[in-house]
Amino acid sequence: MTSTSPGAPGRTSPADRYGDDVLATDWRAPRRGRATEQAADLGLVVEEVTTDWCGEVVAVDRDLHTVTLEDRRRKRRTFPLGPGFLLEGRPVVLHAPVHRTVPAAPTRTASGSLAVPDAPARVARASRIFVEGRHDAELVEKVWGDDLRVEGVVVEYLGGVDDLADHLRDFRPGPGRRVGVLVDHLVKGSKESRIAQAVARGPMGPHVLVVGHPFVDVWQAVKPQRLGFQRWPDVPRHLDWKKGTCQLLGWPHRDQADVARAWKHVLGGVRGYQDLEPELLGRVEELIDFVTAG
Repeated sequence: MTSTSPGAPGRTSPADRYGDDVLATDWRAPRRGRATEQAADLGLVVEEVTTDWCGEVVAVDRDLHTVTLEDRRRKRRTFPLGPGFLLEGRPVVLHAPVHRTVPAAPTRTASGSLAVPDAPARVARASRIFVEGRHDAELVEKVWGDDLRVEGVVVEYLGGVDDLADHLRDFRPGPGRRVGVLVDHLVKGSKESRIAQAVARGPMGPHVLVVGHPFVDVWQAVKPQRLGFQRWPDVPRHLDWKKGTCQLLGWPHRDQADVARAWKHVLGGVRGYQDLEPELLGRVEELIDFVTAG
């Protein structure tokens, strides 16, 4: 083979008989380029690649890790944040925007009481409040936590109402050592109501108050309007209530991690007592009054 001079355009040189080395470039790079991080700011227009849905970002839910896009016909669809989007034809990985704000010092607690800035927690009283269910306990802490610390009331998690008798036996309620108990689904004829009646009739009855809300799950004690819908769905009895609720609301519901994120979303929507149903508010206030009396 005859080679040409090294400088001739379009020709190979003796030192490079086979042309450019294709491996010298990033031959594995996607045709549209590599994805870059992009904040899902409101008003950003992106395309979801698996559905070709193109729309403007109108909502981002940090707890559910989702983004809602509205197309030109004003129809909306929700997608998981992350990879799988195009911005002006280039792949991007969407993430929730970062907002750095300094909140003002509150003048009232989440329960509506007058806030006492920098008030030290009171030495714990002998009395206690038992709360059935981890989510119930987290909700009580969020709304009444500041008040309870000022009053020196400790809240203890109760795994189930069936464990109540054992807890009371260990705690030994008596004068100056009261116990308030908050249970789920305390309605007439239920197992919970029978247990509450048995406690009231027993020797510890004068020192124990068992109250409850009528909801299947404490999620329902959060006003649905605060979360963007009008009413909690009716979940068929054969479905797990939490997973069924997530499914009917269009939230991720595949596993327990999805349920945990959904609860974080629900709890995150609660700013204070105004976001809760009165059936829960009254019962918790009743318990606080009972254990702090005397």
